[in-house]
Amino acid sequence: MDFTSTENQQLIAETVKRFAETHIRPSFMDWDESQHFPKELFHKMGELGLMGILVPEEYGGAGLGYFEYMTAIIEVSKVCGSIGLSLAAHNSLCTGHILQFGNEEQKRKYLPKLATGQWIGAWGLTEANTGSDAMRMQCVAKQDGDYWVINGSKNWITHGKSGEVAVVLARTGELLDSHGITAFIVERDTPGFKAGKKENKLGMRASETAEMIFEDCRIHKSQVLGNIGDGFIQSMKILDGGRISIASLSLGIAKGALEAALKYSKERQQFGKPISDFQAIGFKLADMATNIEAAELLTQQAAFLKNNGKKCTKESAFAKYYASEVCVHVATEGVQIFGGYGYTKDFPAEKYYRDSKLCTIGEGTSEIQKLVISREILK
Repeated sequence: MDFTSTENQQLIAETVKRFAETHIRPSFMDWDESQHFPKELFHKMGELGLMGILVPEEYGGAGLGYFEYMTAIIEVSKVCGSIGLSLAAHNSLCTGHILQFGNEEQKRKYLPKLATGQWIGAWGLTEANTGSDAMRMQCVAKQDGDYWVINGSKNWITHGKSGEVAVVLARTGELLDSHGITAFIVERDTPGFKAGKKENKLGMRASETAEMIFEDCRIHKSQVLGNIGDGFIQSMKILDGGRISIASLSLGIAKGALEAALKYSKERQQFGKPISDFQAIGFKLADMATNIEAAELLTQQAAFLKNNGKKCTKESAFAKYYASEVCVHVATEGVQIFGGYGYTKDFPAEKYYRDSKLCTIGEGTSEIQKLVISREILK
């Protein structure tokens, strides 16, 4: 496996970095304070090709692979984790689900709008009482002739309020039956589909997280994704790619926190010299850099397998688990290096710190990643 950055990856990194500095950095703290989801920004990212990185060119996407995808998410997340999270969720979940399991008609109808940023996508698996325990979901779809009628709600959904289209998982069979859940494509203006509560969060505040509510929402059978009853199995495969997304998000936040801490440690003077000259600070920075490097190698390994169409359940869980925990550790140490200033909003350390924790929770907690890994190695 060769993880040397290609010329294409380097070009993407430079392009995305310029975009983030121009369009994200000037406003990211205002968005964070007001919990504003800057939808117009994602339309601009669509013009740049970032909203359909993995989508083939025939459907309006960039037609790139997971290494380029990693690169884009990392560069965005170095500046703002919220924007990186929304970019990742749009690409790997909603868009990725339709790309991987949609029929030709569904792909041609939805992918061009999603890949160009004309539409924002949402993905609904989690419910109020069924996060990791997805097979106990209470959102139900009943068949009525050529239609399916959905009733229930989904919680903690990225773009649950602003997304123009959502892939929704609903129970169509018996409780606890892994073949009793089906995926549906639901457009925002469908009668019976509405947004509920928007969450007031600790971090990732510019990435919208909201409830989706379904009340006798009638969906034509043409909106079923794949086969009836395959929704749960599909979701597990989608989450393999999603873990690479969150690992990349974690890397971006961690790298941003490290860069900020490095810069500050060289500028901050104590006892007549920069604090970077003190071994206590130097060792912290060394540990931060080492952990990031290891997390990046794990993520690249998972991306390599995914690019080559190989099973990566264990490897993507390795990457997501380790990178997210590293992210929290690096962000915490970043605050410590900044000292009192790290606890204020005058410097970016506190935002990296707040944003980092979501990485150990979203798209499967660290505990669930350990469960996935243990099952894989005990086979």
